[in-house]
Amino acid sequence: MRRVYLDHSATTPVDREVADLMMVYFTEKYGNPSSIHSFGREARHALEEARSQVAGLLGAKPEEITFTSGGTEADNLAILGLAEARQEKGRHLIVSAIEHHAVLDTVKYLEKAGFALTVLPVNSAGIVELDEVIKSLRPDTILVSVMHANNEVGSIQPVAEIGRIVREHGAAFHIDAVQTFGKIPVNVEELKADLLTISAHKIYGPKGVGALYVRKGVRISPLMHGGGQEKKRRSGTENTPAIIGFGKACELAVQRMTEEAERVKKLRDTLLTGIVESIKYVKVNGPQGDLRLPNNVNVSIEFVEGESLLLSLDMLGIAASSGSACTSGSLDPSHVLLAMGLPHEIAHGSLRFTLGRQNTEEDVAYVLEHLPKIVERLRKISPLYDQFNKTK
Repeated sequence: MRRVYLDHSATTPVDREVADLMMVYFTEKYGNPSSIHSFGREARHALEEARSQVAGLLGAKPEEITFTSGGTEADNLAILGLAEARQEKGRHLIVSAIEHHAVLDTVKYLEKAGFALTVLPVNSAGIVELDEVIKSLRPDTILVSVMHANNEVGSIQPVAEIGRIVREHGAAFHIDAVQTFGKIPVNVEELKADLLTISAHKIYGPKGVGALYVRKGVRISPLMHGGGQEKKRRSGTENTPAIIGFGKACELAVQRMTEEAERVKKLRDTLLTGIVESIKYVKVNGPQGDLRLPNNVNVSIEFVEGESLLLSLDMLGIAASSGSACTSGSLDPSHVLLAMGLPHEIAHGSLRFTLGRQNTEEDVAYVLEHLPKIVERLRKISPLYDQFNKTK
């Protein structure tokens, strides 16, 4: 059976060059980078080289990069660390309604601890409007957090403009760039970011490692205390093999990003057009054109449930998702689609396809061959579709 992986926003396969390099630091160059002997110095040199590689892809200085266990920890460190460090200046936080739960759950935790929270609405394309940001800012606002692009519908946010507004106001600006880093240009200076979150496993690096960019001069309090690693921002022995793999993945992303973005964009457009033309009653979720991530397709197929679609696709070897991988066990419809104004019954029928390096035109053709048949079969047993046909 053919296997087609179209869930690259959930995770990506580790690049062979990345895996080969990591293995060296598991088995041969295994020193603790905090040790002063030659084994430790060897590991420290490689770790700092990786830090420079990550910083280079962001347009940042190496000393502004703090390695973490992934995007979730980096989001938590940014928000909780900034809130603790600046709480005497104010206790008001602003986030968008479509943030990843690593951001939303963290600010809700702070809200329970006495912080004030404003959640920005989005328009029907899943984009934050600048007027909403301006209206929400208060004298006691200390942090605004808006993701660079949404992980479900691929909507690219006007973060550079938001960053400029926030900086003029005097608050800190955090960007979750997990879905854009390595796919489209991410430059911390151009985006006016004070804090920015990235993760390795979205760019063909290993799971279990991410990073937080902290602009020079921005103070945050650590979440973890101990040996004082990572300039005392994140104590604990560094995951050296994973960090080095992260650096290598960044090096490869720089080399391939422009060409790969154009290639997957063509595949995306073919897939999206094919779905809309071959299946009735389909709603495209998210923006069109350049306001959408080049590898993202998100549609709602009416009168069927997303879970049934996913299981049927999986039986044919096609891997997709109905939203964020972190919430795949939830029976609730996507909070992103609801924030965009979709009714529950349509949000429940959502499908997300996210393309990657190994995908081909044949993969897209395989999906377009089978998805219409799956939808037709599921609609035949759908009481909603039967009722709809009777009332037409």
